[in-house]
Amino acid sequence: MGNQNVTIILVHGAWGDGSHWRHVITNLHAEGYTVRSVQNPLTSAEDDIQKTKDLIDLQAGKVILVGHSYGGAVISAAGHHEKVAGLVYIAAFAPDKGESLGGIFGRREPPSGAANLVPDEKGFLWIKYDKFHESFAQDLDEKDAIAMSLAQKPTHGSIFSAEAGEPAWKTKPSWYQVSDNDHMIPPVTQQEMAERINARKIIHLEASHASLATHPNEITALIKEAVEAVS
Repeated sequence: MGNQNVTIILVHGAWGDGSHWRHVITNLHAEGYTVRSVQNPLTSAEDDIQKTKDLIDLQAGKVILVGHSYGGAVISAAGHHEKVAGLVYIAAFAPDKGESLGGIFGRREPPSGAANLVPDEKGFLWIKYDKFHESFAQDLDEKDAIAMSLAQKPTHGSIFSAEAGEPAWKTKPSWYQVSDNDHMIPPVTQQEMAERINARKIIHLEASHASLATHPNEITALIKEAVEAVS
């Protein structure tokens, strides 16, 4: 049952929170793994990286970091922590030093979901409530998508212009899941990042951006593979 020597820390992305992982959490917990899900404020890249490091600090033994979407940029930075043994990217950004998420987006035509982002007067970005399902999670049950939409966590615009530091994927083993029907991060961009980080394994899912919610069994299997590799 599971591996008690490695803690799996799940790092959510923009417009989400730790509950986006709920099916992955229950899968891993039921199999005896130690799992935690960070709650990042999405107020700045610096704040989110620090909040993730704080959770790593609390764990005994090795840690595997799993980042969804923008959470991939967070784990690329927080992954330098000495306890971190590996990184798993779920339809996620994996920026190199000096890159910004906005710059990575700018490489090609923006995905359809980009048109549904709206800023508020404090500089936070939201996904239009009535467009969340089609933009973020078109393969998710409508009730679940409504809950995700209406409980979405706004994300500060500065996160998309922040320049990344030296990434941990250059020194830590990595795994990557590409969502082939993603409307938030182009699948071809995901594939490029997966190849650039020299991922030990790349899996493709016929999934929306919310693959962590719609394909939790496949995501769980990839995380378990990473845990076994570093144990």
